Amino acid sequence: MRAAASALALMIGLAAAVAGAKPVPGTATSDEYLGLQRPSTAQQLERNWVPDPRRTVHYVAPAEADPAVRRYLRHNIALFRRDIATAQSPLFLFLPGTGGAPDHSKWLLSAAADQGYRAIGLMYDDMPATAEACSHDPDPTCAGRLRAKRIFGEPVSDDIDDLPAETVVSRLVATLKWLAAHHPDEGWETYLDAQGAPLWSRIAVSGHSQGAGIAAFIAKRHEVARVALFSSPWDYYHAMVDGTDQRVVAPWVSAPESATPPDRWFAVLHAAEPQARNILKAYRALRVPAAHVHVLALPPRGKGSAHGSVSSDFTTPLDAAGAPAYLGDWRFLLGQPVAGPTG
Repeated sequence: MRAAASALALMIGLAAAVAGAKPVPGTATSDEYLGLQRPSTAQQLERNWVPDPRRTVHYVAPAEADPAVRRYLRHNIALFRRDIATAQSPLFLFLPGTGGAPDHSKWLLSAAADQGYRAIGLMYDDMPATAEACSHDPDPTCAGRLRAKRIFGEPVSDDIDDLPAETVVSRLVATLKWLAAHHPDEGWETYLDAQGAPLWSRIAVSGHSQGAGIAAFIAKRHEVARVALFSSPWDYYHAMVDGTDQRVVAPWVSAPESATPPDRWFAVLHAAEPQARNILKAYRALRVPAAHVHVLALPPRGKGSAHGSVSSDFTTPLDAAGAPAYLGDWRFLLGQPVAGPTG
């Protein structure tokens, strides 16, 4: 396995630059927040990899890809299999959940590479969670506005202070340009259009928890190659229905318009996770075909949560051979990559 060493060389300097960082309102804990403000350590980057000499891996520091990025600095991870990836291979974009980082889901990223994708695990401003920021806001559009700002940089929400360079799209574009510049023979530039924007038709969007909500929001706005949701979204607002306070699916979720057709949507969740009922309600509102939804039920590994176990290296259950027990479900979500237009 090969890695981009240049990204690791920045860790000491970048870590010092954020040593005095303070939690922003809405973060879960100061330790969790501060842990994301430093680049990944070598140990974090190397743990949990299953050695495979056919695999190429690059670690991309967000602030090296774009010096305007000042927060949420854990490394992006890009990988592919040299023996099966082609010029037509789509990109698998995976976004971690709240408080998470790309180095938490290497097994899933590897599964995508094994299916023939080029894959990127992308860091982004993943705190606070949408559910946390909007939990006490009676405005039904709160969740949609927050996601529009976090993903695309639209100035429509005061609930988060995400900067323009730190949006999901800005980070993705910067990462692809960095990869294309440093590894020009690998084809990363083919996921950008002539204007330098993501070529969504060649990108499968995915994520866990908050990241899955982001993937769904993108897929409703842009026609993407595929959608793979892990335990989210469950965006809702409170409303009085028949005299009782109920959780109602957020308008952006239930709106019938979607640029990505239903046959490209796939999803999983765990039967025991606390939000399972609301997640299933959201999947139905998003019009994910029932046959495309897998409900998982194995106990999480260690003391992990059911919610995290659907994709996390640390808590996903293992089979007798030590491989992820949900590998078959992951492959179902990933499907066989279908090449989209290259320009």
